[in-house]
Amino acid sequence: MADQFTRRTFVRAAAAGAAALAWLPTRHAPAVLTSEAQKPALLGGTPVHDGGWPGWPDWREAWEPEVLEVLRSGVWSRASGGSQVADFEQAYAQLLGAKRCLATASGTTALITAMYVVGVDAGDEVITSPFTFIATYNTILMHKALPVLADTDPDTLTMDPATIESRITDRTRAIVPVHIYGMPCDMDPINAIAKKHKLAVVEDACQAWLAEYKGAKCGTLGDLGCFSFQNSKHIPSGEGGAVTGNSDELLDRCFAFHNCGRATGTFQGSGCFTRGTNFRMQHFQAAILRQQLEKLVTETELRQQNADYLTAGLREIPGIYPARLPGNSRAVWHLYAFRYDPAQFKGLSRDRFMDALRAEGIPCGGGYHEQYFDGLLDEAIASRGFQRLFPAQRLKQYRDSLQELKGNKLVCETTVGMFQNMLLTSRSDMDHIVEAVAKIHAHCESLAKLS
Repeated sequence: MADQFTRRTFVRAAAAGAAALAWLPTRHAPAVLTSEAQKPALLGGTPVHDGGWPGWPDWREAWEPEVLEVLRSGVWSRASGGSQVADFEQAYAQLLGAKRCLATASGTTALITAMYVVGVDAGDEVITSPFTFIATYNTILMHKALPVLADTDPDTLTMDPATIESRITDRTRAIVPVHIYGMPCDMDPINAIAKKHKLAVVEDACQAWLAEYKGAKCGTLGDLGCFSFQNSKHIPSGEGGAVTGNSDELLDRCFAFHNCGRATGTFQGSGCFTRGTNFRMQHFQAAILRQQLEKLVTETELRQQNADYLTAGLREIPGIYPARLPGNSRAVWHLYAFRYDPAQFKGLSRDRFMDALRAEGIPCGGGYHEQYFDGLLDEAIASRGFQRLFPAQRLKQYRDSLQELKGNKLVCETTVGMFQNMLLTSRSDMDHIVEAVAKIHAHCESLAKLS
């Protein structure tokens, strides 16, 4: 059966039935199992892991008094006064090393705001990654611009900088690299291309809180960076987002746009003098977020340590290829992903491999698929607006170019991911993951024969 796990379905599955596990003694990752290894659970054996996994999101009673104070005050919107949102913005900017932060209603609204402010407009083109949550595509389409897809590097699962320049046209306005699963894109060549062609860079860092590239945090590497605080995220508030950057002019324009076009800072006029909308964050969301910042730092370190340990173990198993990060960078692992090669597992399909892994007590999913063939882009380019904005030959060429994404096709067909809460446990649980994969490899021929 084809894998139908979306990221958010995957989040629910990974969190099911699980209070946080007790800490267990650390031991070294096991070697690859032999043919005499224990029978896989899918063949009637005992699951490697039966303790569940931590639930998500994680709430703490100590946060409640501040949230209740906001609720009882009746000042819930920043338009009515209050300082909670501004306090969070200052704290989050400081944590990232950014000059400014603007809190928004969601990661999607953060991206819409940032792209508007850097000048993306109707009839423009924006180069982005095909391997991303659909909001990245949608926010470009909302501006009546074409999301032109660079290919994905199968080794990194992120935008391949070598495929960007050939996609630039006289309509290209911006590049939107996506730090997917919390893995930094290789930003130096991306920024160099943008500078050469005078393009804006808006980082989609919606899954990359505290991820680092060459000593700088994601969200501070382009003109603007965008984050999400949706329920599954490492720092959640149900919904919520942020735009970060180092330019007062750009952030003032972002503030004006997200606040109904009202003048602010260096961006002045009379009343609601510019186009805008209401993308404001509410104070009780900010109160929830600000109190999680210390927890975010601590848990990020734990995820990174466990991911490093897990990578070292999985790398020893033939046919398992953990994602490669750019030099001198640190991922934060919203999903921990690796590529799976069925040829090294006697032809065992990825779907059956994931069935076997889940049977061992290890939740997993296939990640993003080739969603540019789902109909969204066809609907957009067939619409009256896009037909008016773009020549028919350009739209046909654009649609045909989606067939060229060979790297992304390979990534979509071979990637396996595990949700971030699985990295918040013990080293012995990381050993369980490695043991489960090794057990499947040792018995892959028998598993491949299952109907």
